[in-house]
Order: sequence, then C-alpha cells, then structure tokens
Amino acid sequence: MKLVTIKKEGKQVLGVKVENGLIDLEEALRVRPNSQVHTNIMEVIAGGNEVISILEDYIKNLPTENQTHYIMDEEKVEWGPCVTQPNKIICVGLNYRKHADETKSPYPKEPVLFSKFNNTLTGHKCEIAVPRVTKRLDYEVELGVVIGKEAKDVSKENALDYVFGYCTANDLSARDLQKRSNQWLLGKTCDDFSPIGPYLVTADEVRDPNNLQLKTFVNGEMRQDSITSDMIFDVDEIVSYISQHMTLTPGDIILTGTPEGVIIGYPLEKRVYLKPGDIVTVEVEKLGTLTNKLVEEK
Repeated sequence: MKLVTIKKEGKQVLGVKVENGLIDLEEALRVRPNSQVHTNIMEVIAGGNEVISILEDYIKNLPTENQTHYIMDEEKVEWGPCVTQPNKIICVGLNYRKHADETKSPYPKEPVLFSKFNNTLTGHKCEIAVPRVTKRLDYEVELGVVIGKEAKDVSKENALDYVFGYCTANDLSARDLQKRSNQWLLGKTCDDFSPIGPYLVTADEVRDPNNLQLKTFVNGEMRQDSITSDMIFDVDEIVSYISQHMTLTPGDIILTGTPEGVIIGYPLEKRVYLKPGDIVTVEVEKLGTLTNKLVEEK
C-alpha cells in the first residue's frame, strides 16, 4: 500500500494511492463512514498490521471510478511529508562504499549516526528556500526507513520485522555549514532540508530494501545512479545497531546514507552547488520520485 499526506485547508490528511489518483480518506469517509478507519498517518503507523488490514479492506470496497469528490489528481494535490511527526529522525553518514571512496574517507567500522529534526520535513513538489547562510548546498538521495513498532535490542535477523515501510528522501546538506565544526548538525537541519515522499510504501511491497536502485537528477541531468547493495551497513544492520543504543518508536525515520555522485565528491573545479531555480529529483526503486524546486529565501 502507498500512503500519502495531502495538505488542504491548513491541515494534513491521509491519502492512499490507487490506479486513477489519490483517495482523500477524509472525503471518502464522509460518503462511506467507517469509524475504524484512521485518517492520520501517525495513527496508522502506530496501529500496525491491524489498522493497515482495516484500511486495505475499506479501500478494496470503495468505488473509485468517476468518484471525483474523493479521488484527487496527483498533479493537482498539495503534498505534505509522507511521515508528519516522527519522534526521531536518525541519519547514517558515509554508508556507501563508493561515496566514501569519492570523498576519500575510510569505511566506518560502525554506523556513523547524526540527527535531523521535524523542521526539516517537507513534501513532494514543495518549494525549498535556499538559506542565505550557505553557498554550498548539496543533494543526497537516500532510502528512508520508517519504524512500525517499538524496537529495543533487536537482532539483525529480526530487525526488518520492526519496519513499517520505506520512502524516498533527499538529505539536503549545506556543506560549508557541515564543515564548520566536527559536528554535522548545522549543515543538515535548515528548514525543509528533508523532503520525503511522495509515498510511504508499506514493507510488504518492498521486501528487500538492500537491493534498490537510487537516482538523482538536477535540472534533468542525472547526478547519482547507484544501488542500496553498495551500503556498508544494510538496513537490518542499521535498525539493529540503533536499537542497541536507543528505543526506536513507531514513526521514527532512519535515513540510510547516500551513494556516490554528490557535489562534494567532484573535483574542486567541477563543483557547482545548488542554487535558486534548480529542480532536484530523487528516486528510489519501488518508492517513487520526489521533486523539489529551490527558491530564494525571503
């Protein structure tokens, strides 16, 4: 199942992708009420398989042909981040072999972790203002992992059982701010620096997250083209490792690192950083394509 966040009338409502568009669940429930169906993505994630099963049955029996009052055109909808209020956003640095190679960094012996905050979340087709404090804005396509149930001290063998689903993400990075000190936080946490979506795809549709293709395009030019099998630490290893140190809770997002092809990996004379007017598209196999336009900060 592909779940989405739709922004309308100053709020965020849950949607479901179907063949001919997006079901606005709030509108659908006005026509066909069902008190067991949730319209908040965080409640669906926390509810797990039981809530998903109820939602699937509801969608299966919902008429979708010529139902314009609750079927929305993907091209016209205003998108929100596919996960709206995670308790934690945990990121993994230097997790692709070829990315470590291009930045001349040694392979880490354990996952390198840092955090982002909810102010960085935004959605598909949302404009992102380039902060005036950076001149070196970079893109990073990443596989996003969304936790589905509380995970503490889980084994690698069982780790994927704790995953609700996956999404496409762009870990935007202000390299000059990131390099200002030994801590990466400043360069990673400017407003809207974590677009995610358009879809949150349930784990059953993905199955193997360790073998997915990732790509980045800037103004139509491909910049990144890799596969998650190049990760130093696979998704199951990452989830297990983090759970040894902190309790993961439903809705937590893990950004699993970026492959080679980022701007900072180019020779100095070839580094052309992102600027207002650029259109950045990132995609992950099975998860969808996420596009954002950069604009000047007001």
